[in-house]
Amino acid sequence: MKEINVTGQKRTALGKKASKELRKEGLVPCNLYGEATQDGKPVAMAFAVPMSELRKVVYTPHIYMINLVIDGESHTAIMKELQFHPVTDALLHVDFLEVNENKPVTIGIPVKLVGLAQGVRDGGKMNLSIRKIDVTAPYTIIPEHLDIDVTSLKIGKSIKVGDLSFEGLEIATSKEVIVCSVKMTRAAMSAAAANAAE
Repeated sequence: MKEINVTGQKRTALGKKASKELRKEGLVPCNLYGEATQDGKPVAMAFAVPMSELRKVVYTPHIYMINLVIDGESHTAIMKELQFHPVTDALLHVDFLEVNENKPVTIGIPVKLVGLAQGVRDGGKMNLSIRKIDVTAPYTIIPEHLDIDVTSLKIGKSIKVGDLSFEGLEIATSKEVIVCSVKMTRAAMSAAAANAAE
């Protein structure tokens, strides 16, 4: 997994008004959830990060292990949840999850289809149904993407999450979810009809 550095500073003023002020200054309110708990619930560290710093990790298809430096303190984290404005799509808030080498994390990994499917060669159309699959593993062994070999996939056939397995990774997405399929196209139908006529 790629690594990236993001720098922020702790925020003491909390609440909607304070968050609004931060956004005016080009900062995004964030929380870091880590090992610390209070009454069995995770305790969040509130901090703010310049939008310019977050842009490189939010608007990308890649997943990153983030080295968060908050007031000089270093934390290894992943992005857990993002909140966007429903109208303007502006980034409003980010939740980070602190991770360590021993504790497994669940994270969505981008899917990468490998090979040219038999069904596509026969005139069908490849249809990717999901872009990411959730896996659980220590962050040190999480790959940048999950390679799925589609070479033998025929027209009308699909690959489900339950058909896949990756070494060291526990798949958290439901087994019934379809990852990709090859759909019949008009061209393939006419080719099949022509073959049948012959």
